Amino acid sequence: MKRKFPAVIIALLLVGLAAYQMIQNEREVSAAGSIRPPEMARNKPVPSFTLKALDGKGYEVGGEREKPLIVNFWASWCGPCHEEAPDLKRMYDKYGGQMDLYSVNVTKDDRLEDVKGFVKKYDLSFPVLLDQKGTSAELYRILFVPTSFLIDKHGILRDVIHVLPPDLLEQRIQLLINS
Repeated sequence: MKRKFPAVIIALLLVGLAAYQMIQNEREVSAAGSIRPPEMARNKPVPSFTLKALDGKGYEVGGEREKPLIVNFWASWCGPCHEEAPDLKRMYDKYGGQMDLYSVNVTKDDRLEDVKGFVKKYDLSFPVLLDQKGTSAELYRILFVPTSFLIDKHGILRDVIHVLPPDLLEQRIQLLINS
């Protein structure tokens, strides 16, 4: 019995610590007056947001639409985003009539002149939305860039991808278009 006593004490301390952290997290959410963003789950509706783009227009994500949508979160300082940009451009040039692509710059952590330089460098013709406060990135729980959400025309999340080789990216886009 004496040998089990330390293990029991450690287990009780761990349970107590976990309970304390859970209570603290709930208090922080209540104190902030905010609710956690919804979980991003495949085959579930995506959260809605509207952002202004470099072209000055507002673009809406979420809900029913005429075509499927890819929402790509990125930043100009991100190396993998530079790798991915030419492939996204090629896919948009090829499938733009069958899908929309909104490129969401996490502007809160970027500089507008760098964003414009990136768009010019890769000759991007799809809308480049500016998430200046980071609220859309937070809503979509962006932990790193690039992250793309493939959303069907009913506003349902079908896939989440990061940088893929061009052939796999095209396969995922074709699946989205045919969903």
